[in-house]
This record gives sequence, structure tokens and C-alpha cells, in this order.
Amino acid sequence: MKGFYTGNGYMGLVEGRYILFASETDYYDYSLLAVIILLTCFGLVMLYSTSSYMAELNHGDDMYYFKKQAAISLACIIAALAISQIDYHILTRFTGVIYGVAAVLMLLVKTPLGRSANGARRWLNLGPLSFQPSELAKIAVIVCLSYMIVNMGRKIGTLKGFMMLAGSGGALAFITYVFTDNLSTAIIIFGITIGLIFIAHPKVRPFLIAAGILLVVAIVAISFLSATMETSSSFRLRRILVWLHPEDYASGDGYQTIQALYAIGSGGFLGRGLGNSIQKLGSVPEAQNDMIFSIVCEELGILGGMIVLLLFAYLLYRLFFIAQNASDLFGSLIVSGIFIHIALQVIFNIAVVVNLMPNTGVTLPFISYGGTSILFLMAEMGLALSVARQIKFKEPERLL
Repeated sequence: MKGFYTGNGYMGLVEGRYILFASETDYYDYSLLAVIILLTCFGLVMLYSTSSYMAELNHGDDMYYFKKQAAISLACIIAALAISQIDYHILTRFTGVIYGVAAVLMLLVKTPLGRSANGARRWLNLGPLSFQPSELAKIAVIVCLSYMIVNMGRKIGTLKGFMMLAGSGGALAFITYVFTDNLSTAIIIFGITIGLIFIAHPKVRPFLIAAGILLVVAIVAISFLSATMETSSSFRLRRILVWLHPEDYASGDGYQTIQALYAIGSGGFLGRGLGNSIQKLGSVPEAQNDMIFSIVCEELGILGGMIVLLLFAYLLYRLFFIAQNASDLFGSLIVSGIFIHIALQVIFNIAVVVNLMPNTGVTLPFISYGGTSILFLMAEMGLALSVARQIKFKEPERLL
């Protein structure tokens, strides 16, 4: 067979006809990039609508929060695009460093470098930079466990392999809880750990048994603690009590939850209209943070809330698609870890807003106010785009 190469593949002459044979084509997930930008822009619009009144009241500038978030978001999108052009395999050289840096930075929160805000000491000041190191820990556990799983191979099916992975992720979750007093982030980190092990482990039965045991332990623990919740000084136990009976604490710990539910209920199906929220005028404390979804539902209605959920569903679908078609296991596990992280954070945030679980302080990705959150979320999106860029699809052969 005679033929020649073209820009689209190999052109061959077979029985008097030219055939363009299948060739591999480079891929870039513009759909993922589009939904990231759409969610970010939507978040900025809702942030301005939600925070303008309190920003004017507290800072004399109704665009105070908006301008800060917009500048950070723009810089982070550009950074994500830059990260997407880098081969993600370079991370294999620095997995230990990333894990160690994340752990050390969280340890420093308890030193004079740490900073408290809203009653929680979770921030770290390094010169002009102020951020939550626990956000870096999420990326660290995703990258490090993915690398460990790839190197373990079949050993992951052994008890020793399972314990090594669970111990590595669990240690980072433990440090997060003890040194940054951030239980919700610790749960997310441990959830990412279990999720990645579940994906890579050859058996499902051990996880079902473990889930059953945890469920029984949780029921027994809640039953045992319910008798002491009323007099307990633990704010976490009090949160459970408020979650169970928010109306009994409407003027105290349950105030934020009750006001968020009022906001959702008053919005109805179509909402009051963009910018017309009443609850944002001080009724919902720090509405631009973890309770922003309640203002979305008040202004845009249940329909607006459903659209937000559909956008997140499409984002997760793109991540699932990339994980399925990644060029190697390392890339697939990284994107799977990002998928688990985003899914857990969205579920936790919305579940808290509608009072399906106790308050955790988890932000809504790309929409809630927070520079640290958007910075590390965009870093994850850059990694996902980097994995997607190395996907190769074969074009079908064509007769000419």
C-alpha cells in the first residue's frame, strides 16, 4: 500500500481509493472551562447582590467584597489556564513536599503566625498573604494518595496497603482538626481519602461492612449524647441540638438557620427578583459566605437554586468524563479526587442551608466569598484541564 502523511493522519491508496486512516487528536475540555467561568461569573453577580448592603454599611463601599473577589477570580482563572498547560506528571516529583508543606503550614496556625476570624483560628499570615492552609491540604491528599495508589499496584488490595493509604489521609485530616479546629474540612479530607481508596480497591464488601459499623456507632453515639446535649458546653454538640430543633433556638444559635429557611421560603418558585432580597439586609449573618445559597433561592427562587445545582451537576459530569478517559491511572485518580471534593463540598453546603445537617461552615464552591477557597479550587480545575489536555481520541477512518 502506498501513501503519505497529512496533518490529519495517514492517507493510503487501497485498491484505487484513498483512505484517511484513524489518527490521534489532541483534546482540550472547553466545556469544563466554560462551566467554571459561568459558575464564577454567576457567583460574582450573586456576591454583589448579597453583600452590597453590608459592604456599604461596614466599609463605605457597596462593591468592597465584589471587587476583591473579582480580582482574585480573574487572576485565578488565568493561573488555572497556565496550570492546564503544564504536564501534571511533574507532581510525582513533589508529592512528599506538597504533603509536608500542607502539614507544616497547618501546624503553624497554632503559632503567633496564626490569625483568628469569626471566633475560629484557621488562618495563617505569611507576610502580606493570609490564607487557610487547610485548603492546600485538600489538594495534598488528592495528589499524594493518587501517587501512592499508582505505585502500590496490587498491594492496595492488602490490609497493609489499605492501612497505609487510610493512615496517610487520616493523618492529614487529624492535623486539620487538631491544629486548625476545622472539623468540616477534616471530614472532607477523610472523605476524599476513603473515596480514592474505594475507587482503586478491587473489593466492595469491606467498605459496605465498614459503612454499616460506622452507622451503628453513630446511632449509638447520638443516642448516648442526646441526654447530655442540653447541658453540654461543646459547641459541636450544641450545633446538633440546634439542627434537631432550630425553632427552639431561633433567637440564639439557631438564628442563622431559621433566617436562611425564611429566605428560601419567601423566594417561592421564581423568587423576589435579583437584588430584592430582604434577608440579606442583616437578617442572615455573613450571607455572602456559607449561606449565600439561601439568598440565591430568595432572589431567584427554587428555579434559580435548581439551575445552580444543574451547573454543578454538569461540572461534575465533565470531571467524571475526564477521569474516565484520562491517559493514565494517576491522572484519572487526581480528577476523581477533585470530583469527590467538589461533590462533598456542594452537598455539605446546601444540606446545611436547608437544615438537613448541622452547621459546618463549608462554603459553596465558586459562589461563596473567599479568596483562599477560589485560589485552591482554580488550582484543582487547572489540574483537571491538564489531565484532559493529554486525552487522545481516535478519528474514524474515512474513504475518499
